[in-house]
Amino acid sequence: MGEPMLPHGLPLRVVLLCSLVALFSIVTADEVQTAKPQCSNRCCDLTFSYPFGMNNTGNDCYFEEEYYNFLIFCDNSTNPPTPYITDKSTNIQILNISIENHEISIMVFVAKDCYDLSGGTSYNNDPRFTLPIFPISHAKNKFIAVGCDVYATFTGRQGSTYVTGCLSSCDSISDVINGSCSGIGCCETSIPRNAYRYNISVTSYNNHRGVWGFNPCGYAFVAADSFFSFSTDDLYKPPFDEVPIVLDWLIPKETCDDAKKNPTTYMCRENSNCTDAENGNGYQCHCLEGFQGNPYLQNGCQDINECVISQPCIGLCTNLPGTYNCSCQEGSQGDGRKDGKGSRIFTDEELKKATDHYHESRILGQGGHGTVYRGILPNNMVVAIKKAKILDQSQVEEFINELIILSQINHRNVVKLIGCCFETEVPLLVYEFVTNGTLSDHIHKCGHESTLSWRARLRIAGETAGALSYLHSDASAQILHRDIKSTNILLDENYTAKVADFGASRLVPLDRTQLTTLVQGTLGYLDPEYLQSSQLTEKSDVYSFGVVLAELLTGLRALSFERAESERNLSSYFASAIKGERLFEIIDSRVLNEGNPKEIKEVAMLASRCLRVKGEDRPTMKEVAMELEGLMKVMDRHPWVNQSCDLEEAEQLLGERPSKCDGILKSNASGNDDSISNQVPFEIESGR
Repeated sequence: MGEPMLPHGLPLRVVLLCSLVALFSIVTADEVQTAKPQCSNRCCDLTFSYPFGMNNTGNDCYFEEEYYNFLIFCDNSTNPPTPYITDKSTNIQILNISIENHEISIMVFVAKDCYDLSGGTSYNNDPRFTLPIFPISHAKNKFIAVGCDVYATFTGRQGSTYVTGCLSSCDSISDVINGSCSGIGCCETSIPRNAYRYNISVTSYNNHRGVWGFNPCGYAFVAADSFFSFSTDDLYKPPFDEVPIVLDWLIPKETCDDAKKNPTTYMCRENSNCTDAENGNGYQCHCLEGFQGNPYLQNGCQDINECVISQPCIGLCTNLPGTYNCSCQEGSQGDGRKDGKGSRIFTDEELKKATDHYHESRILGQGGHGTVYRGILPNNMVVAIKKAKILDQSQVEEFINELIILSQINHRNVVKLIGCCFETEVPLLVYEFVTNGTLSDHIHKCGHESTLSWRARLRIAGETAGALSYLHSDASAQILHRDIKSTNILLDENYTAKVADFGASRLVPLDRTQLTTLVQGTLGYLDPEYLQSSQLTEKSDVYSFGVVLAELLTGLRALSFERAESERNLSSYFASAIKGERLFEIIDSRVLNEGNPKEIKEVAMLASRCLRVKGEDRPTMKEVAMELEGLMKVMDRHPWVNQSCDLEEAEQLLGERPSKCDGILKSNASGNDDSISNQVPFEIESGR
């Protein structure tokens, strides 16, 4: 009897895998630093974090730039003391500030429109609210009007004619339903994004005649969602003069891309990422997954020790920066985790909403097998959603394979699988969103090269090697990626490497060192030994990584038919340049200008060893990672100064004097950056 299948061809075991391995962990941790040293972070019961601060210990305690500041005042003349911010004309009481959710709760006034028995106005106020630095949260507030003869409007958004409002009416108190705010005695509506101010107006059609005995006043307000629950008692008079609302706080004016151009004012610190605010004009900083604390402070995002806090392993737990690893004790086998890793199951409707029904403006990239969309979940988390183009058995197999592989992996330099969807005709996978494109973009696309310094290239190489070393040696089962290339290495906002695309990857049984498979990979990166023998080993990934390392050194594509025939394949061209003592002729100009010849030579020799024809002659990924890590440590301890490229030292290292060291040293006959329109995966499977 065959394995049970779902309508779209996915085996039931895959759905069970995704269901059973779903892991929702609540992490608690010791208190971490949230304010700058010597700076107060409390006023009465309010505790706050930098960039908020008070001025009693100096301006450096809070963020301030031009007309914007995060200054908090503490009014000690009241009992208890009252924390507030000011819009230069009004003091606004603060109830709470959240650094995790980027929210600040404040108190604002209620608009009232009251009448006497004869229908004359006894009281009317149309309160205004303005706070240029923070927008009103469209997701956490509602506009509410109460009364049996009320029409209220909300005017917001500076420079816009936007108006919203609602009408509430009733003839008798018996018409009113407690808890209902659908237009009988109470009405409500949502408010817009990007509203930094509002003006509320409350009017009456009939001056409350006929209902004055139980409803002499109409009133309206913006309030936090959970604050108000309507009842008939609220018709007689407003039960409050002020209400709490939620603002979304952000670093004003700039997007992430603009802010990063000025490192001295950019607010996101180590182990954090930057996101453009969904509401308002500005950006927000968040600690990376696996870290916690204050992303706006130097060293504010600290590693979470999952081994102590959540105790995720049955076996041995090793804490790593931003993550952890589980391994079995000697004599045991398995993945060593209590609950396994996995992912959330999404509904079709959730992912449609997240992608605006897969609108073309949300497309991040397209390939032969599918399309990747940018999605925004209800909690404002940005994700990447991979949708297969056509449903066929090979794509179902790739989907299953990637799901199973990624369920084994927990590493900060491997893109994380967040969830999956089984309701659609074609399979969907949901990943963490990696904001800065591919390594290939930054090496080869015009205008991007300047973003990758020599040091950044070395760090990216080291992070990628570390991830592959983890896959080969430290994961619960050995994983061979089988398609390492610069387009499958993503870069986040801090240019941290994330290895992606595990559709072609393979798990290696414990008793095996190689697999016999139909050849699959990408021309230019494909291990020649694997191509000839169909024997896949960990050294196949080493070869592909060697090509990536050569790309980082030279700035050349792995394969280009625009180069001379002898130079088309980068791996052979690179080996030939080293053998002919012409290495410096093909090294990227920025690498030459910033790197010391000793560094360049050492990394080039490492790449050369990775590219050896025989797999047994190549180093392991663990050895590669250790060598790159050691080089980075040496650079940290003894930073070399590249003095216009030391010609004498280069001559000693390479046996010849480079023709010049501060220009472009590429022997490219066409003078063009070698390219190929589309690097299509090279597959030889069942005659394809």
